[in-house]
Amino acid sequence: MNAVEIEKIVRDKLSGRVPSKTVEEAIDTLKRYADRLTKEEIERIAELIIEEYVSNTVDPGEPVGTVAAQSIGEPSTQMTLRTFHYAGVRELNVTLGLPRLIELVDAKKTPSTPLMYVYLQEPYNRDENKAKEIARLIELTKVENVAKRVDVDVFANAVIIELDPEMLEDKGLTVDDVKRALDRLKSRKARVRISEDNPYEIVVEFAEGIDPSKIERLRDRILRIKIKGVRGVNKVIIQKRENEYVLVCEGSNIAEVMRIPGVDYRRVRTNSVKEVEEVLGIEAARTLLIEEIMDVLEEQGLDVDIRHVMLVADMMTRSGTVKQIGRHGIAGEKDSPLARAAFEVTVKNLVDAAVRGEIDNLWGVTESVIVGNYIPVGTSKVKLVYNPYVK
Repeated sequence: MNAVEIEKIVRDKLSGRVPSKTVEEAIDTLKRYADRLTKEEIERIAELIIEEYVSNTVDPGEPVGTVAAQSIGEPSTQMTLRTFHYAGVRELNVTLGLPRLIELVDAKKTPSTPLMYVYLQEPYNRDENKAKEIARLIELTKVENVAKRVDVDVFANAVIIELDPEMLEDKGLTVDDVKRALDRLKSRKARVRISEDNPYEIVVEFAEGIDPSKIERLRDRILRIKIKGVRGVNKVIIQKRENEYVLVCEGSNIAEVMRIPGVDYRRVRTNSVKEVEEVLGIEAARTLLIEEIMDVLEEQGLDVDIRHVMLVADMMTRSGTVKQIGRHGIAGEKDSPLARAAFEVTVKNLVDAAVRGEIDNLWGVTESVIVGNYIPVGTSKVKLVYNPYVK
């Protein structure tokens, strides 16, 4: 059959019965196999598309919230409590399974294992050495990462820092870079110089005497001084994926990483939903929430229809900010005082509602069950009106 005949058959069968986008996709797909299909086969495929579409539609009055809760909640009882050992690197683990799912629906501000995937532009994504340059710019490097030892000389009012040459080379730093970072201690009238005896030794001399009781605090303060990198990103691993190099970062700070030259800012990805909300907006946060929940379920081998997860994400983001499913979020903000009381802290919710003189219209499922009404789903959603004077 030719392409024109296929298009006519599909449009005659599907138009007005399934969405136009589905019609166009069906035509494009069937055209690719035009030489192998008969008219009867194309008609049968069109009928199967209609059957599949109808079977996936939601009936009027269906309790989609209850179905979604059951569809996600029941398989979730099969989830394991574990972490994923990432990329063969001992220091980098990713929280998965039930702990990660709880983290997502509770809308935690920061994940227990924040991760960022940084894609690079040409030519950085093709050359490992160039990718390493970007990795060094991103990875947070402090004095403690390159110091071999730090001694405090109370009598000379000085701190001696011996640097590790191998670590300096690995981080792409020089002794002068570390010295410039230590110059920030000038607020304490400190003089920073490179030792004449050892080129890898930096001496920080203080004009004021060092209090012996505060030696540890001073030492820790010096070790925590940032030399370079993005705050929050403690480790960067270079991975090769589909003929390009990608940076996997432990820690997340997409706002700063996106500004780094060589980074493909359109493809920077994090697993922190709250951070995406703050930087990219609520729609991006909703999309990430759906993807992250689906990833957790699929990784555990659980088959949950994405529409249930989309409904949960819609509820969590409908107000313009990501809210948890709980008494401090969706459940705690329901209009019905009886529904709020049924969820948690019953007495407090009922007393607060009474003090404010709230009225419960019994429009929801929970409150209808409590008072013994028919629940407003299914056939109880339909209202019949009969006028005896109309013939």
